[in-house]
Amino acid sequence: MTQASSDRILSGAIVPTFFYFVIPSIAALLALTTANLVDGLFIGNFVGADALAAINFLIPYLALVFGLALMLAIGGSVRAGKALGEKNPQAASAIFSKCVMTVGVFALVMASVNLLFSRWIFTALGAPESLHPLMRDYFHIIACFLPAQLLSVVLYYFIRADGKPVMATVALTSGALGNMLLDALFIGYFQWGIAGAAWATGMSQLVQLGILFRYFWLPARRLQFRFRQTQWVDVAHAAFNGISEFVNEISGGLVILVVNWLLVTRIGVEGVSAFTVINYCLFASLMIFYGIADAMQLLVAQNFGARQVQRMRQFMLTSTVAILVFGVLLISVLLGWRAHWVGWFVSAQDTAVITLAADFILVVWPIFLVNGLNVLLSSYLTAIHQPAASAAIALLRSLILPVSVLMVLFWWLPAYPLLMALPLAEWLTFVVALALFLRFKPAVLFASEQPR
Repeated sequence: MTQASSDRILSGAIVPTFFYFVIPSIAALLALTTANLVDGLFIGNFVGADALAAINFLIPYLALVFGLALMLAIGGSVRAGKALGEKNPQAASAIFSKCVMTVGVFALVMASVNLLFSRWIFTALGAPESLHPLMRDYFHIIACFLPAQLLSVVLYYFIRADGKPVMATVALTSGALGNMLLDALFIGYFQWGIAGAAWATGMSQLVQLGILFRYFWLPARRLQFRFRQTQWVDVAHAAFNGISEFVNEISGGLVILVVNWLLVTRIGVEGVSAFTVINYCLFASLMIFYGIADAMQLLVAQNFGARQVQRMRQFMLTSTVAILVFGVLLISVLLGWRAHWVGWFVSAQDTAVITLAADFILVVWPIFLVNGLNVLLSSYLTAIHQPAASAAIALLRSLILPVSVLMVLFWWLPAYPLLMALPLAEWLTFVVALALFLRFKPAVLFASEQPR
């Protein structure tokens, strides 16, 4: 990290420093969100509701693969950030090198698995046979670009940890813009269908990775890549520190898997298509919340390493206010314009899907009052090296409580909407997350020392 960036994190004014890091973080993830939303717009309007359902069936498996890479990326970058805060760039460079190599090998292995065992994967995901051709057209192309996608993830987080959020943001934004333009070209103009969406996503990942690779030629970078490494157990430590992010990803995928199964049983493929529209909304909101939480995590991790208790507290307060404000704005927009939101993603001919999706919004909107706070509190615990507590929050909000409540509603309370389980799970998780934060709040961490 450059000296100017390090000084800003450890001694700069709180609000300007917060926005210096949070705006690029949100911009990058917002660009990613926009690209996914545009994917949904083109697929829903040019290919059809069944194609939306086909992609939604793939999400649980893709979440597993992405979550493993994210676990190393975030866990490793937090460890690197702490080392940089302690003025130890050699240790930060070592964990950076090991995480990049590990993710690279993992990506190659998983790309091969995806191509060889796709039919088995589709069956395990519970997808109807009628959707397999659509899933295969998308999945086989995406598999070929998997190494570029996963390496982009790990480089993005480490480059931000080195105090270069603008460069990381430019990469994600360029990839997202490329994805949107290629969607219009491949799906809208060439009429390549769902395969066009896959080609657009894959080629945009190459653009993104190319920009991130420029980091290795920056003379002022503090993270140096070296092939020869020892103490590979550090990779396991990084993975453990980022386990809550993995739990978030894989558990979210498992919940989507369960929801898909239950909706197919109760409503049919139309229910899965309608849920896909709601899932785009949930994804968009979480990207904003993750953008805020990721910036907070970077700021808190380095101030934790420097033992700056007061600054940790101030960054947490600023992040909380930002998340609450955005949550209220999002709810207002969704409830006020829900018919317009649904209409963007579904062709007017799919009237059953449009009606279902609009009804689903009325059920899930309370989730946006607390899901951002749960993400923030989980990220805070990761930043202060409390992975077990962070993983507990992630596991509760994204797997244990949603699946439990879904089963109760499906088997014993069939009169209630299934998707009511999602906001109920987030609110119950918030109670636990708040208790854990009070247990590990900044003032408690260094209670035996003189605050700085």
